[in-house]
Amino acid sequence: MLRLKFQKHTLQFKFEAGTSRGTLQAHDVYYICLWDTTQPDKIGIGEAAPLKGLSIDYRPDFAEQLSIIVDNISALNIEQAEQYHLKEISQLIPAEFPSIRFAGETAFLDRKNGGQKQVFNNAFFQGKHPIPINGLIWMGNEAFMEQQIAQKLEEGFGCIKMKIGAIDFEQECKLLAGIRQKFSAEKLILRVDANGAFKPNEALEKLHRLSEFELHSIEQPIRPNQLASMHQLCQKSPIPIALDEELIGKISLSEKEKLLDVIQPPYIILKPTLLGGFVAAQEWISLAKKRKIGWWITSALESNIGLNAIAQFTAEHDTKNFHGLGTGGLYHNNVTSPLTIIKDRLAYQPRKYWEPLPAITE
Repeated sequence: MLRLKFQKHTLQFKFEAGTSRGTLQAHDVYYICLWDTTQPDKIGIGEAAPLKGLSIDYRPDFAEQLSIIVDNISALNIEQAEQYHLKEISQLIPAEFPSIRFAGETAFLDRKNGGQKQVFNNAFFQGKHPIPINGLIWMGNEAFMEQQIAQKLEEGFGCIKMKIGAIDFEQECKLLAGIRQKFSAEKLILRVDANGAFKPNEALEKLHRLSEFELHSIEQPIRPNQLASMHQLCQKSPIPIALDEELIGKISLSEKEKLLDVIQPPYIILKPTLLGGFVAAQEWISLAKKRKIGWWITSALESNIGLNAIAQFTAEHDTKNFHGLGTGGLYHNNVTSPLTIIKDRLAYQPRKYWEPLPAITE
C-alpha cells in the first residue's frame, strides 16, 4: 500500500531578495514523501512551496489542509503508484491547492520511477541536454543591482532578466542603458519583470521609455485582473508583454481560454507551483500553441526538489528558449543536488549526490 507523510523545511535566503511586493528572507516549503509499505526505501518526493502574496493556497491553515489531503490519499489504500496516470494523480488533490497538486504529481511520478528524483525520463535527466536559462537580477539599491549584473555578464549569460519597479524608475533605466552600452540586442537578450508595479495610466509611457533598450519582453507591467487595461497595453506596447501573475487562480479551461482570448498576450509564463502542477501547465501550453502565443517556464523559489521537477518537465516541452530556472543558488540551506549551472545552462549531472531528507517512513 502507498503511504504519504510531509515535513516542513524553512529555506534561508543568502540575501534579501527584492521584488516590487517587498523583500524575502525566508521561505517555508513542505516535502510530500510517498512510499510503498513493501519497499519503504524507495521514496517519491514532491515539494509544495506556496508563496505569500501570490499563491492562492498560501493561508494560515496550509499545514493543516496539507495534512488532511495527505491522510485522505493514504486512506484510499492505493496499492501501487503505477495504477495512476498523471491526470488521475492531479485529480486526487483539490484544485484550490495548486502547490500541493504540483507536489503530489511530483511525488507520484518520482515513486513510479523508483524514487530516484526522476520525474520524467528525458535527455536533461540523463545529463545530455542542459536547458538555457536567464540570469536573474534581484531588486535592491543601485550598487547591489550593478554587482549582480556584472556577475551574470562575467558568468556568460546570454539572457538577463531584471526585476524592476522598486527603486527609482530612472535609476532602473540607467542600469539598462549601461548594459546596452556594452552588449547589443544581438549579443544579449534583456527581459524585465515589473511584478505589476506600474499603474495603468502610466504604464504605456514607461513602456515607451523602456523600449529604448531593445528589450525582449516585460513581465506583468500592471497588476492582474485588469483585463481591458492589459489588453490595451498588449495592443499598444512597443515591448512584447508576458503574462505571469495574471494566470494565477485561473483553474477551469474556460477561464484560461477567456483570459488568453480577451488579453491576447504575446507571451505567457508558466510556474507549476502557482498554476497547479504539470497537468495545468500542459493545458496552458496547449492553449498558447493554438493561439500562437509564446511561452516559457519559470521556477517560483522552490528548493532543488521542486526545481528539479520543473526542469525535467521543461525538458519534455522545450529546450531552446531561455527559461527561468536559475534560482537553485538562492539559499544557505538548499537540498544538495546534481543540478548545476554551467555558464547560462542548467544541467543535471547524474553521478552527483542528492542529499537525503531525514527518514520519515515508519
